[in-house]
Amino acid sequence: MRMVIQRVSRAEVRVSGDVVGRISRGLLVLVGMERGDRRDEVDRAVRRVATLRVFEDSEGKMNRGLDEIGAEVLAVSQFTLAASIRKGRRPGFERAMPSEEAQPLFERFVNCLRGTGIAVETGVFGADMEVELVNDGPVTLIWESS
Repeated sequence: MRMVIQRVSRAEVRVSGDVVGRISRGLLVLVGMERGDRRDEVDRAVRRVATLRVFEDSEGKMNRGLDEIGAEVLAVSQFTLAASIRKGRRPGFERAMPSEEAQPLFERFVNCLRGTGIAVETGVFGADMEVELVNDGPVTLIWESS
């Protein structure tokens, strides 16, 4: 499992031109499931996002979490995070989890994150989406399960 986490001042995702998810200040989390990922890895990812301290305190240090500032999460499933570009000129998707297995894990990620009290918006799983964001900082972090 891989996540690209971006601190944003705003972000939205559109499908066929319609906004399906929108947040103001918070985190845009792109989530890619890989073959072999399990529920316990999803649960670890939820804890990581829910407790991540990347928002500035009064001294300008990244010392505050989502819950402390009332921020939101926009979670977007992105299977291309499992792609490899080490060989050839086209990405290889051998490591990507099939969508029928990935969708329940992504839904678990979203539901468990909501269960922590954090407001979560999403895109549409498997859809062709347009993601627009204003990266605040810029702050971009990458998380990979073991």
